[in-house]
Amino acid sequence: MDLFEYQARDLFESYGVPVLAGITADTPEEVRAAAEKIGGTVVVKAQVKAGGRGKAGGVKVARSAADAEEASRAIFGLDIKGHIVKRVMVAAGARIAQEFYFSVLLDRANRSYLSLCSVEGGMEIEELAVERPEALARIEVDPGTGIDLAKAREIAKAGHFPDELIEKVAPVIVKLYEVYRGEDATLVEVNPLVLTEEGDIVALDGKVTIDENADFRHPNHAELEDAEAADPLEAKAKAAGLNYVKLDGQVGVIGNGAGLVMSTLDVVSYAGENFGGVKPANFLDIGGGASAEVMANGLDVILGDAQVKSVFVNVFGGITACDAVANGIVGALATLGDTASKPLVVRLDGNKVEEGRRILADANHPLVTLATTMDEGAAKAAELASK
Repeated sequence: MDLFEYQARDLFESYGVPVLAGITADTPEEVRAAAEKIGGTVVVKAQVKAGGRGKAGGVKVARSAADAEEASRAIFGLDIKGHIVKRVMVAAGARIAQEFYFSVLLDRANRSYLSLCSVEGGMEIEELAVERPEALARIEVDPGTGIDLAKAREIAKAGHFPDELIEKVAPVIVKLYEVYRGEDATLVEVNPLVLTEEGDIVALDGKVTIDENADFRHPNHAELEDAEAADPLEAKAKAAGLNYVKLDGQVGVIGNGAGLVMSTLDVVSYAGENFGGVKPANFLDIGGGASAEVMANGLDVILGDAQVKSVFVNVFGGITACDAVANGIVGALATLGDTASKPLVVRLDGNKVEEGRRILADANHPLVTLATTMDEGAAKAAELASK
């Protein structure tokens, strides 16, 4: 889950990372009140989860509360890379002497953490990495030991910080790593990390990505979710404990196991080419348990998608045998009743497959079509969706 800048700022502050005052506002009038409270020069910053806000006109400096209000009127409603600005942060202005870059992130390829650091910040880090790669230090961080002061000094030195700044920057790097570790983040980035004319190190703009797999350790993370921007079907599936991602096709897909579901998406896409370009409508992994309740919840989510014209249930019976899956489907259709109105193609294989097929055949539900193979099932579901 990506956080808004103001959420990252608040997290930083809670861990003792030096930040400037910041107040969120949803109307120009609230912007004026926030600017009056902060006082002096302020910066009005669009709160969207996208880069390039400044270039898009989403960041404006204001010398007075009246100027801040006027500036915000040009920011509210702005489209920044497909994100409409509905909220801004009014932040205290800073007298910047130098701008730096720092981040720590999950390096999946090397199964470790990676710190990126440069004495040159304030620009798109991707540009710096391409144009002047030697200016961007890449230092591996052992997850077991993390970043202490000694490691922070190593990182700052590799980032070409002069000696007199290393002692100023290193403690802030340690604090930023504490945010990363303490919140189970996969990314903590500050661009720019600045030296003010007063000689202070301040995290001026933060980006944080939190690993949702660790939500069970952080019940407060639920408050950070952008519920308004969430897809309602994905929110409904999450509430039911389902692993669901909405796509833009017409064939709803249910499977057990992420690998099988991914393969099913590919097969449906391939089969759909013969029926006018029909595509999968979703990724839905029901996991190992295919009870009537789980199946009903999955079907309820998929059938709630107006784009779905047919559903392909592709299950390989393992720990949960095919007869239990078949009973789950029959029970789900009984539970959903008239709300289940779109055709289902079911392909079962694996443990107790013959018994599972017999249960579905005996039920003889008008919406259910049995398929023997995955290719056959995908083709039938694509054909039904195209009609």
